[in-house]
Amino acid sequence: MTQSASTLINAIAQHAKSDLAPMVTAIDQGQYPEQYLRKLGQLGGFSASVPQAQGGQGLDLSVQIDATTLVSRECGSTAFMVWCQSTCAWYLLNAANNAVRERYLARVASGELLAGTGMSNTVKHLAGIEKINLRATRTEQGYEVNGSLPWVSNIGEDHLAVVAAHVEDEGYIMFAVRCNAPGVTLRRCLPFSGMEGTQTLNVRFDKVTVSNNDVIAHPLQFKAYIQRIKPGFVLGQTGMGLGIIEASIESMRATNQTHSHVNVFLDDQAEDLAAELQTLKAQVADLARQAQTGEAPLLDVLKARLATSELALRATQSEVLHTGAKGYLMNHGAQRRQREAVFVAIVTPALKHLRKEINDLELLQAEAA
Repeated sequence: MTQSASTLINAIAQHAKSDLAPMVTAIDQGQYPEQYLRKLGQLGGFSASVPQAQGGQGLDLSVQIDATTLVSRECGSTAFMVWCQSTCAWYLLNAANNAVRERYLARVASGELLAGTGMSNTVKHLAGIEKINLRATRTEQGYEVNGSLPWVSNIGEDHLAVVAAHVEDEGYIMFAVRCNAPGVTLRRCLPFSGMEGTQTLNVRFDKVTVSNNDVIAHPLQFKAYIQRIKPGFVLGQTGMGLGIIEASIESMRATNQTHSHVNVFLDDQAEDLAAELQTLKAQVADLARQAQTGEAPLLDVLKARLATSELALRATQSEVLHTGAKGYLMNHGAQRRQREAVFVAIVTPALKHLRKEINDLELLQAEAA
């Protein structure tokens, strides 16, 4: 790790312990940590993969994943919002059109403008899992968008959302929209069992005007653009899982100071999980550096993301079993991390989604061989 990367990571780690750790229970119960996120943006917590000339740290995606991992050690919900914000910066960095990048990238990268990614429905649609929810028609100045998205996280009236829509007979567009734009309506969702502090809202579009200056990719650009951003989109989520795993292992080790004589009979031991984690982290870091330059093999990316979900589920279940009744108390991190790990396994691309895409790609490779 370079000195500049080390300086960034150390600052984020200290900030997470001093400012985030005391708020974790409140965030889990529904408090949106807006001021923490804005300060994290000022520290560079969303912009490791963004060049300095465009308002970033000039590092790469592997360092951004390290930053997300550090936040996730303290709070998986907040790490998810770090992924939302840094991924919106990733979208804008790689935008096919200069105007939208110049308009928003530096402000999103710094946390001045908070942003949510509403691409779950589109990613599932492109994988053949569900129909796309937003529809767009061309206008003289851009597009008019209608439809609704059930869950978009890290958004509010003064935030930005990045979403995609189907254009009849043309394909798809991806665009940025202010959440207080005319025709955009935000509505509360039913309470979640976890991730309540992520400000996840229903977003409805009623004849929303999207100018060409806010379009990230037009229909003819969309396919190549999605292929470019998808590895980073998927890999960025691994930081959420990796941090949860690290925190679970640390908790297991602490419990073993008094209960190792009985915990030894459990299936997953801390040191075994730690060894698997180190191998996985090395794989993710290597793929992230390749994704930064557009060279990461998608199949390997999907497998790394799948392995992160599976290991997070195992580690958090083992932590609860190691800690016993204490870990089942609402004031203990074990039960919270278990809920957060389940989220890592169901957020798009979910574990079942990943397995489907991996299967589809492997079949295509076998047919081509």
